[in-house]
Amino acid sequence: MGGSTSGTARKRRGPVITACVALVVCLVLTGGVLYVADRVSTALGEWEPPVGAPVEPSDGTIETPPHSELDGPPERAEVMGENEATADERSAPEEASTRPDGAWLEQVADDTGIPPRALEGYAGAQLVVNREIPACELSWPTLAGIGFIETRHGTFAGGEIGEDGTTTVDVIGIPLDGTGGTEAIPDTDGGEYDGDTEWDRAVGPMQFVPETWERWAEPSEEGEADPHSIDDASLAAARYLCADQRDLTTGEDWEAAVLEYNRSGEYVTDVLAYAHAYADAS
Repeated sequence: MGGSTSGTARKRRGPVITACVALVVCLVLTGGVLYVADRVSTALGEWEPPVGAPVEPSDGTIETPPHSELDGPPERAEVMGENEATADERSAPEEASTRPDGAWLEQVADDTGIPPRALEGYAGAQLVVNREIPACELSWPTLAGIGFIETRHGTFAGGEIGEDGTTTVDVIGIPLDGTGGTEAIPDTDGGEYDGDTEWDRAVGPMQFVPETWERWAEPSEEGEADPHSIDDASLAAARYLCADQRDLTTGEDWEAAVLEYNRSGEYVTDVLAYAHAYADAS
């Protein structure tokens, strides 16, 4: 009796132990998946890119001027290039710097509230486009205005821009399926950039739709362009804004460029307000 009972108990415990081991393995695997998934946007499927930013100041920015006082793009804001010498100090012509000066970055970031690594991306894009398309007259405050409204300078999904210029959490928008006022854009990238094989989603700190990203992004010396890099995304945005031989110091061309980025009058007004605020503060 006793031996039979003990054997039966062992047989009953066997499946229980197996189930527990399986549960532990599942939990470990699930934890690993969750760890990896943390690199992907925590707001995937929940976050809606803002159509227009509030006029009131919020964390990481400064108060904007009243909309009634905005009658055109802000004055062009210059960028001091890395190790930039004065004309008297130069012994020979040099290729223009495409990296902003560290002291300039520190001062302007402090004055404007823009995270320094985000500002470096915006200012660096201005330096590059100044050399490539000088007639465009792009100024970094326009990129900063777009970057703030789109993703709060890459921080909207709960991360930040790392030292390498890449967001620590991928910022991925809602499906562009025609609902909620969005344009319906069926998948164009096979989910390569946005993880969605049914609909496109805007990605990165400057919120590019995959198809638009493919058109305006260009490989750099470091390799393929990354929409989650503030440097690559700012440069692609700068080239996009400067298309069609626009002169961004004129109101008509500036408005047309930002409307091309997001076809919303409210969006244009808010970008203009933040661009003015950043330009004035710097």
